[in-house]
Amino acid sequence: MLAVDLGSRTTKAVQIQRSGDTFVLSGYALLDAPIFEKTLSPDLLGEHLKSISQTLDSKSKLITLTVGVNDAIVRHTEMPRMPIEDMRMVLKLNSKTYLQQDLNNHLYDCHVLPPAPLPKGAEAAKAPSGPPKNRILVAGAKKQLVDDLTIATRNAGLVADHIIPGLVGPTNTFEMAMPEVFAKEVVALVDIGFKSSSISILQHGELALSRVVSIGGDKLTNGLAETLNISYAEAEGIKVGMASEVQMHLDNLVTPLARELRASIDFYEHQHDRAVTQAFITGGSARSEFIMQKLKQEMMIECMILNPTSFLKMELPPQQTAELEQVAPQLTVAIGAALAAL
Repeated sequence: MLAVDLGSRTTKAVQIQRSGDTFVLSGYALLDAPIFEKTLSPDLLGEHLKSISQTLDSKSKLITLTVGVNDAIVRHTEMPRMPIEDMRMVLKLNSKTYLQQDLNNHLYDCHVLPPAPLPKGAEAAKAPSGPPKNRILVAGAKKQLVDDLTIATRNAGLVADHIIPGLVGPTNTFEMAMPEVFAKEVVALVDIGFKSSSISILQHGELALSRVVSIGGDKLTNGLAETLNISYAEAEGIKVGMASEVQMHLDNLVTPLARELRASIDFYEHQHDRAVTQAFITGGSARSEFIMQKLKQEMMIECMILNPTSFLKMELPPQQTAELEQVAPQLTVAIGAALAAL
C-alpha cells in the first residue's frame, strides 16, 4: 500500500507491505507540497501523486490518502441502531442533530464503538430508557474535497483505495508501536503539524477526545525568523538544532501551544475523572530537544517522541535506512493511514 499524508508544506509518503502479521517498510519519501493559491486543483495534485509513485517506484496502483486535521471532522455521537449505510445517510440529511453543526455537502463514515460499561447499583436506576443506541465515531469531509482527491488519484494512474482523516493516523500507529500502553493506559498523542497541531486522548485503546490547535511548526519557525531577523530556512535549522542563545525566543512561541494542549488534558480529566499519564509527540518539531522539554514542563506530564517505525520490518535502500531515525516522527500519519488500509 502506498500511503500519502498530504501536508501543507511537506508531503510524506510510505510504501508498506503486509505479510501475515508482519508489516514491511520498503520505502518512504518527503517531498515539497505543491504551491497553489486557494485550493489545490485535481490536475496539480494528480501530477504530485504521480511524482510520489515514481519516486518510490511503487509496484501497486492502490493508494491511501489523508485529509488534513482542518479539512476533516472526527466526532463522537450516539445514534439508533441501524446499518452503517443508513447512518451515513441520516448524517448527510441531519448533521445538526448528531454533530451539533450544519455540515452541507459532506460525506461520512461511521465506526460503531463497543458499549460503555453498564452502571452499577443506584446509578443503574438513572440509566437512560428508550430505544437502544450505539456509540459512534463519525468521520466526515466535504464531498468536493473527496471528489477532487479521487479525480487527482485517477489522473495519476492510481486507484484511491482509502481516504481517511489524518487525525486517526497517529492512533493507528501507536496501537502497533506500543500495544501494551495503548490497551491499558490513558495517554495523549500530540502531532505537531505545519499549520496546526492535534491532540488525541486514548483511554484504554479508545479515542476518547480529540482537538485541533491552530499553532504548528510554521508559527514557531516564522516567529523565530521575525524575532531574529533571519531567513525562514535558517530559523527552521535553529528550531531543530536549538542554539542556546535563542531558547528564550522559542520559549515564548512554544508556551501557548503547550498550554492549549494542557487545557485539553484538563478538560478530559475533569470529564472522565481519570489522569492522563504521559504524552507521545510526533511531527517534525518533535526532533527539537528544547521543544520536547518545554512541552513536558508546561503539560506537566512525561513527554516522549513516538517511534512510528519500531514494529516495522525494514527493506529500505541503505541511504534511507541511515536517514530514517531523523525523519521517522514525520512519517507517523502516513504509516497510520497505510495500517488503516491494510
